[in-house]
Amino acid sequence: MKDITIIGGGPAGLFASFYSGLRDMSVQIIEFQDKLGGKMHVYPEKIIWDIGGVPPKPSYEIIEDIVAQGLHFSPDVHLNERVINIEKFEEHHFVVTTASGASFHSKAVIIAVGGGIIQPLTLEIEGATRYEVTNLQYVVQSVQKYKDKKLVISGAGNAALDWAVTLAPHAKSVVLCYRKDEISGHEHMKEELARLGVIEKKRTVITQLMADATGQRIEKVELTQGDTTEVIAVDEVIISHGFNRDASLLDQATIQLERYDDFYIQGQGNASSSVAGIFACGDIVKHPAKVHLIASAFNDAANAANLAKQYIEPTARENGRVSSHNERFKEKNKQVLQNYL
Repeated sequence: MKDITIIGGGPAGLFASFYSGLRDMSVQIIEFQDKLGGKMHVYPEKIIWDIGGVPPKPSYEIIEDIVAQGLHFSPDVHLNERVINIEKFEEHHFVVTTASGASFHSKAVIIAVGGGIIQPLTLEIEGATRYEVTNLQYVVQSVQKYKDKKLVISGAGNAALDWAVTLAPHAKSVVLCYRKDEISGHEHMKEELARLGVIEKKRTVITQLMADATGQRIEKVELTQGDTTEVIAVDEVIISHGFNRDASLLDQATIQLERYDDFYIQGQGNASSSVAGIFACGDIVKHPAKVHLIASAFNDAANAANLAKQYIEPTARENGRVSSHNERFKEKNKQVLQNYL
């Protein structure tokens, strides 16, 4: 039996793993995806600004750093495992079960599933799926791929606007179409779109995808606004209509936690849940001190680990010893210091 089972291997779960190790607790991480890093993989080249003390870096570099830190104390990592149940048999004995039939026993549980398992909302046009292996995308993995290309982006939320602003300086042209009268993202984005020459088409949807001679790539798209249609040539089509959020774990688990807005875990003023021994960190938890930044996920994670430590060992210190004074890093600090001498 491990001390901690962490459900989710994104930024919150990985820092919870590190901090739990810092506090001498054994850890196992269960992750639905085939790799660690969570939803940051959705936008690997997006520049991340909101981590205190860390200069702006692309998401993929942040992922590498977070994963390396999260694995520092050698937790057991189980990828491609979908958690379907959490049970509490007695105090300090939880069992987490996955769809594969595996069972993971621990003294406490930290839930770090972000916004739940997400799947992009797909374009509901007959035959669209065959283009997903060529030039119809739901996430942007590489800016370079779109260099000097004619792009159509469908969507008006923050992700669609981020992609439009990021890709516009590199692409030949960017057309942004959306159903609404106005974009729903941050106000300053309107000015950015205009400055970068992004062509906005309000109250407009993609109604047809037209293949090239091979039948494998989209060559043109039909855009419809009311009773008016137009056909434009494209190299790449990006769909950003949001995501389906799967919260079935929290809905169906034997243990029922107090929820917020029928989705999130209601924090009890911090990273505690309504069930003793279960804690939460990152986007999945709501509490009065919540700020929706990656930096906030780290604070939640350390808080969850400290609370879990005291749940398992009531006489334990409230907080872990800071890393600069922690004996566990004494030798490692010497090695790191050599890089700066």
